[in-house]
Amino acid sequence: MLRIGHRGAKGHVAENTLASFQKALDLGVDMIELDVHRCASGEIIVLHDETLDRTTSGSGKVTDLTLSQLKMVSIEVEHQVPTLTEVLDLIHRKCVVNIELKGANTAKGTLDILATYIGEKGWQPTDFILSSFDWLALEEVHQLNPNIPIGVLTATDIDLAIGFAKFSKAVAIHPYYHLLTTETVAKMRENQFKIFPWTVNEPEDITFVKSLAVDGIISDYPERV
Repeated sequence: MLRIGHRGAKGHVAENTLASFQKALDLGVDMIELDVHRCASGEIIVLHDETLDRTTSGSGKVTDLTLSQLKMVSIEVEHQVPTLTEVLDLIHRKCVVNIELKGANTAKGTLDILATYIGEKGWQPTDFILSSFDWLALEEVHQLNPNIPIGVLTATDIDLAIGFAKFSKAVAIHPYYHLLTTETVAKMRENQFKIFPWTVNEPEDITFVKSLAVDGIISDYPERV
């Protein structure tokens, strides 16, 4: 069962920072989950929210700010907003990277970066999985590069996710763990999808989810899995 670090190791270090990703690697994760947006100057940056307000010293929408402006804000004083390329250089194929497409117009820019790492730096398509709640973005991924694995995120409906996963040739479904039952897991299994539920933190919840024999667990505390 894969141990998947949520936004790095969010339970230990500020989320989606290089230090958080390094902590996840130090904990021996099999996969790291992170979130991306496209900023005003075109770069793909790693941040969960559409705005800076919750997690940084700054404010405003990511899409209105250039990379140089984003680099001027801090996260818990000591960290910066990283670019996707900075994160991939840090991870350096030590684990699989689950990139969640959060903002608009992130699919092509992300795929362009992955193409460079695959073509020039020895990475493989299976070193990545692109996931999103924005299923149109996942459809775009499939159309632009069907070799990159896709994971369908859902917080509400397993059956709809299965239907779209079939359509988009996804390899996995990433459900909110409260949707998991013996029956819903069986449905996903019948359709040969891997199952990566999120975000499972409490020991009793981890024990329950593990009992369903999912393929991996996304957690702020991946060492608990």
